[in-house]
Amino acid sequence: MLAIFSNPAHDFIGWRRWAYGVSLALILLGVGSIYAKGGLRYDIDFTGGTLVEVRLAQAMPVGTIRSQLTVAGLGESIIQVFGDPRDVLIRTHITKMDGAELSRRVADALGRDGAAEIRRTEFVGPQIGEELRRQALYAVLAALGGILLYIWVRFDFRGGVVTIVSVAHDVLICLGALSLANREFSLPVLAALLTVIGFSVNDRIVMYDRLREIRSRKSKTDKGTTFAQQVNLAVNQTLSRTVLTVATVAMSAAALFLFGGASLEGFAFVVLIGALTGTSSTVYVAAALDVDWSAWADRRRGTRLGAGTRVGHGMSRR
Repeated sequence: MLAIFSNPAHDFIGWRRWAYGVSLALILLGVGSIYAKGGLRYDIDFTGGTLVEVRLAQAMPVGTIRSQLTVAGLGESIIQVFGDPRDVLIRTHITKMDGAELSRRVADALGRDGAAEIRRTEFVGPQIGEELRRQALYAVLAALGGILLYIWVRFDFRGGVVTIVSVAHDVLICLGALSLANREFSLPVLAALLTVIGFSVNDRIVMYDRLREIRSRKSKTDKGTTFAQQVNLAVNQTLSRTVLTVATVAMSAAALFLFGGASLEGFAFVVLIGALTGTSSTVYVAAALDVDWSAWADRRRGTRLGAGTRVGHGMSRR
């Protein structure tokens, strides 16, 4: 396997205090933006709105379509070209306008004398949007609960808790980035958040597996190594794999963001942000909190940090 770093020995854990400050600042910035704007901008799937499918007489650039809809008072619509370049899907938050009137305005804006064919007009009621928001919250909570249970069974309870905290950190930063970029929260964005959660947890499992191997080996050969040193060694030994993985994900997400069209921009944006924050939070949130929690537990027991009697990730409790 390609090794990007040859025997790295960086003191990642030693920088954890600074990393805590940066993470807290990013979260506060994002949450502050959400609060200042009165919440996230939700897609019509979550708020209710109208979807209009149009077949144009000839293909038009999205910018031209938007400018013509702006003249008709529909400038805030989301425009998506799909299938045939003449097929356009218009998603607008307008719910109070009569469907026939809305269709007429869209047809007049995009083509005269029947040049634009309205193929369907669908309304999404606010009540359905509220139900989708509730289901989205349940989906995220269910994912977090499953992660906690899995990490607890495979490693230990402390590992499960710090993993949940680090995943919550990633989700909050992604939501804050959405707000700062003034992007809508849609169903693809929800899928991206769940993807980020899975990616983040996978990164932590790789690091925890290596940590378990190191602790098992060190317990037999060098009982004077501290837990913080063991965590630092695990992070360094998995560094090449982590960099390769996040680089691959980031490049794929960037390609989707640049060339995937408006319908995939939100998804790609969240995956790109989540890949970067998920990788850093493995070290500077999950691993760092694990070290601090271990030190706090050792102080309570009055023992030296890293004493051989302390139970670690995946170590036998017998």
